[in-house]
Amino acid sequence: MQRPLDGITVVACEQAVAAPLATRHLADLGARVIKVERPGSGDFARDYDTTVLGMSSHFVWLNRSKESLTLDLKQPDGAEVMRRLLDRADVFVQNLAPGAADRLGLGAEELTGRHPRLVHCSISGYGEDGPYRDAKAYDLLIQAEVGLLSITGTPEQPAKSGIPAADIAAGMYAYSGILSALLHRERTGAGGAFAVSLFDALTEWMGFPMYYARYGGTAPVPAGASHAAIAPYGPFATSGTDVMLAIQNDREWVLFCAEVLRRPELTRDERFATNPARVEHRDELRAAIEDVFRALPAEELASRLTGARIAHSRRNGLPELIEHPQLAERGRWTEVGSPVGPLAALAPPVIPRGGPEPRMDPIPEIGEHTDALLAELGYGAPRIADLHDAHVI
Repeated sequence: MQRPLDGITVVACEQAVAAPLATRHLADLGARVIKVERPGSGDFARDYDTTVLGMSSHFVWLNRSKESLTLDLKQPDGAEVMRRLLDRADVFVQNLAPGAADRLGLGAEELTGRHPRLVHCSISGYGEDGPYRDAKAYDLLIQAEVGLLSITGTPEQPAKSGIPAADIAAGMYAYSGILSALLHRERTGAGGAFAVSLFDALTEWMGFPMYYARYGGTAPVPAGASHAAIAPYGPFATSGTDVMLAIQNDREWVLFCAEVLRRPELTRDERFATNPARVEHRDELRAAIEDVFRALPAEELASRLTGARIAHSRRNGLPELIEHPQLAERGRWTEVGSPVGPLAALAPPVIPRGGPEPRMDPIPEIGEHTDALLAELGYGAPRIADLHDAHVI
């Protein structure tokens, strides 16, 4: 059965997280992704750590189902290989340093002029213009620049997101932008170019706190694992481990007081009658809830919360996530090959119902597919050997 992107070829000059995340999702859908890496060192994310049987956890996460081609794009022979690749490509993705793609002849205007059906996606730190255009940008720096650190953590200790939020945001907008551009090409026959920046992507994700600050006059106060604008929402102490609560509206608050706390009079307390009042009196609210929670056996509390259909969860660590029954029972874990042998891998979050299985091919060794790709492009064995000798590949 055909996958959605079978027959689509993606050439990617990519590194780190944002671009590899976008292209891995394209590969999951069946696209052929040719990953162009520096000879010798390759994508620097290969060396972030060695925790996955000697391989980097970032690289394993982001690079299954790709073909690795090592290529020195600064050498004329390397540029010629790239030209041949792009003659066959449907999509080109790059997250090189600011200005590097243009200097290498891989800019949007030049490539789309030569290949009108090509979809060209550029990913940068701050965008292709503006005063920050040439600034170096890494995930932590973008999280700080857009104010994410100012609303994450506690008032005493700011904290960055534990995952690379800026990189993931940019990667997912690149992915959806490529899919949109391919749909447009299907309808019109024309490709096109677009750009995504980490700064713009994460700024979009800051929408609620920006509106809160702009029109409310003050920024949301960092609230740890609680919510700055909703209460009760966050961790609460019990007779055992903390429980996470998420009360979204006054109707749920009334139900929670009646059936879980069994203190319906709290709904008539002016301090707790509305969500803004509960947020204002957060400390008193917490004390009232935890007085009940600490007095209940864990099984009784869980039974009351479940019976009232109050949203709640455990505060798991990564070992609990890895062994989570929701992943196991739904068959979310599978395997992919790699240079170090089979590795556990999660199936993609989106799998068409009744459609083909997602592509789950191996993670490539650096340059693993170089010779085969060059042969496919018409290079003979002696010429390939010459390119190796000249360190073009």
